[in-house]
Amino acid sequence: MPFVPVPKDLTKVKTKVAFNLTKRQLVTFGLGGLVGIPAYLFTRGSIGNESAALLMIGLMLPFFAFGIYEKDGQPLEKVLKNFISVSFMRPPARPYRTDNGYAALMRQADFDKEAEQIENKETGKAGKKPAGRKKPVQKG
Repeated sequence: MPFVPVPKDLTKVKTKVAFNLTKRQLVTFGLGGLVGIPAYLFTRGSIGNESAALLMIGLMLPFFAFGIYEKDGQPLEKVLKNFISVSFMRPPARPYRTDNGYAALMRQADFDKEAEQIENKETGKAGKKPAGRKKPVQKG
């Protein structure tokens, strides 16, 4: 009796339309043919058969890549979009910062000490006014 392997995860099974290819593969291969074959036919007279064939392969290759390549269930355009957004659109590093209440209290205490020192310099160390200043004249 023949043995036929059945995948356990049926979400990865894709329906084949024709020639054992999916609908996506048929469309992308067709677009590649529409671009590559006319390019070959129009350029083989001027640049030669080998160069025209290499040009045709170069033009058709991206279409084939978009039709075949898939990573983690995502097609190539989604993979490229994610790669571009992560590499170029978003900031490279996102440092983790906490809201430390104790550090805020310590900074406030330092600011208060600095303000107190500035006040002491203006009024003198003993709380008296500096000798160089005169009392304001009171009217009345």
